[in-house]
Amino acid sequence: MGQDMTGIHLPSPSGVVGYFKCISRVQGALLGLLMAVGTVHAAEQNKITALSVSDSGSGNTVIKVELSEPMSNPPAGFAINTPPRIALDFPNTENALGRTAQEFSMGDLRSANIVQAGARTRLVVNLNQMLAYETKTEGSSVLITLHAKPATQTAVADTSRFADERKGAQKHTLSELDFRRGKNGEARIEVDLSDPGVGIDIHRQGTKLVVDFLKTNLPRKLQRKLDVIDFATPVQTVDTFAQGDNIHMVIEPKGMWEHAAYQTDNKFIIEVKPVVEDVEKQVKVGYVGEKLTLNFQGISVREALNVIADFTELNMVISDSVTGNLTLRLKDVPWDQALDIILKSRGLAMRKNGNVIQVAPMGELAATEKNDLTARQEISELEELRTESFQLGYAKAADAAEILSGKGAVKSSTEQVDVTPDATAGSAKAAATAAAAKASASPSILSSRGSAMADVRTNTLFVKDIPSRLEDVRRMLKLIDVPAKQVLIEARVVEANAGFARNLGVRLGYNNSAAVPGANGGANGITGLRGGLVAIGAGGSVITPSTGNVNLPVTGGSGTFQFSLFNAAATKVLGIELTAMESDDQGKIISSPRVLSADNDKDWAVIEQGEEIPYVVGVASANSVVYTTTYKKALLRLGVKTRITPDNNVDMTVEVNKDSRGTTTGSGVAINTNKVVTKVLVENGGTVVIGGVYKQNDATIVNQVPLLGDIPVLGYLFKSKAVSTVKNELLIFLTPKILQDSLNIH
Repeated sequence: MGQDMTGIHLPSPSGVVGYFKCISRVQGALLGLLMAVGTVHAAEQNKITALSVSDSGSGNTVIKVELSEPMSNPPAGFAINTPPRIALDFPNTENALGRTAQEFSMGDLRSANIVQAGARTRLVVNLNQMLAYETKTEGSSVLITLHAKPATQTAVADTSRFADERKGAQKHTLSELDFRRGKNGEARIEVDLSDPGVGIDIHRQGTKLVVDFLKTNLPRKLQRKLDVIDFATPVQTVDTFAQGDNIHMVIEPKGMWEHAAYQTDNKFIIEVKPVVEDVEKQVKVGYVGEKLTLNFQGISVREALNVIADFTELNMVISDSVTGNLTLRLKDVPWDQALDIILKSRGLAMRKNGNVIQVAPMGELAATEKNDLTARQEISELEELRTESFQLGYAKAADAAEILSGKGAVKSSTEQVDVTPDATAGSAKAAATAAAAKASASPSILSSRGSAMADVRTNTLFVKDIPSRLEDVRRMLKLIDVPAKQVLIEARVVEANAGFARNLGVRLGYNNSAAVPGANGGANGITGLRGGLVAIGAGGSVITPSTGNVNLPVTGGSGTFQFSLFNAAATKVLGIELTAMESDDQGKIISSPRVLSADNDKDWAVIEQGEEIPYVVGVASANSVVYTTTYKKALLRLGVKTRITPDNNVDMTVEVNKDSRGTTTGSGVAINTNKVVTKVLVENGGTVVIGGVYKQNDATIVNQVPLLGDIPVLGYLFKSKAVSTVKNELLIFLTPKILQDSLNIH
């Protein structure tokens, strides 16, 4: 061994030659291996050499795909309804046609596209309308048969061959049948199959949905009719029974509905969903992806996920731990639901970031997220702190600091803590209150090392924390530093009065001057009506009666009717005087106070209008009485607290007073009060009646001469009658209006 000037050991010349010979032998072996692999790979690569179309004679169209080598299994594919097309994937195959598109224009077949991506070639068949299809291998060719729809399709039941039965297999069995309600109100009928090769037909029969399981046995325990009305789904009953060699399942929904069916391995599921008739009111919930049809037998999970990725043109990252195969049959299922079915059937989960989807087992994703969170927490404990200032326009800086620190919810609790050192009971109460305050504390927006300080003079908030938490603070302040909305509350206090009165009185008298002679020629004999009747005596003398035998007039009568009867000599006079009064009063007082309130303000917004009534009160002392003047308020008052709900309604706490002056006495003054206090929820601009008082006084007063006043008809000459009705009504109306852009209260 020699040594150079740098101290690096070199082999001897003979060793160098042997070393390079060894390297040459290894390189030659590797080169030969690579050439052999390339030769094998080239030999295994299949090719599409021809593409043709023919008519089978029964109306069906057959697409023939010729290959250089026969395929062991028909190619897997999926169908799309909008636009109608069928896609078939040829693995380890290249396009040797020399073109990527071919026009056909035969029946519902329009064209075909051939696209090669790596070692896989996809054949896309474009149709005028969606057709049922089947694929089979024949030598080195693949035949795709498109089944034409019958001409009398409108009169024939819409039958869908969901899955063909596996030929040569033994008879199948249904092992379990279950009914469930989905999260969006759809009905889910879940059927456990003995194997994935069960043939299934689905068709609508009038208003019912019929599912046939071909050449399948039904255990006795499953031969029953399920009444599922209580599940609140479109399905009312599910009747399952044997019919020959098949199983007949009749599903009876109600209303507008649609169905979807899919199968994963031995599990077959059919869903019946309600359909909203008014499309404008329909809200999209659940799965909203474009619908596709898949039919895979024993396909690997990774390949199934790749099909979804190709269909959606999303980037998908699949973990190396995703393995296994599955049998999948989906018909007209949204692609996001198809992806969810594949993931759930193999215990997988996904995380979406932009247009990239990451797929891995649930435990693996959970462990990754946990590691990320742990790393972030460790970084936040070591990250450098920064200080930022925030000038607030509407919110108070001190309140914002308490919210960020998580102290706003416990301020009132901590103020009530009893810390008297010499009272055991007080100490226990303090400890209990402090524990309750700690339990009710809000989580802090700041980190464990962060702090917030407020400058009351300039309403500026200073926050010191790590950069990521400062971003959270900035977003929080953007939400709370906004002007409070204003609510204009207009009240109408309506007082309506209605009064009616009817009074009837009488005076009745008789005068006989001849029977009782007087000094004045009989003029002052038995007197009849007092001051009401006059009679002409003999010689033209005037007879004026001064008193009446019956004197029952009404007070304040608005009309008087007098009537008298006397003989020719005017010596006998019978006089009647009737007084009557009828009144009808109508009155209305409308008060309309208005007040402007801030949203969620803890203080009352109040408006008052009225008078202060003075009165003198005497207070007796030892030797004298001291008189002082005191005032009482008679007010129209409106007080409100408002809160605007997220759906733009107004939640109000209202207090309305309508007072008026009552009777004044020597010791004070009475106040007539009408008051209502309530809480009410009103829509913006709506009007609500929050209270009302209705009073009615009915009175009837009768004055009469005993016995004589009870005589029918003639009794009215011996009595007076007063009837009165007084009605008072108070109504209070409220109308809140949320002010948007201005504070105009016109």
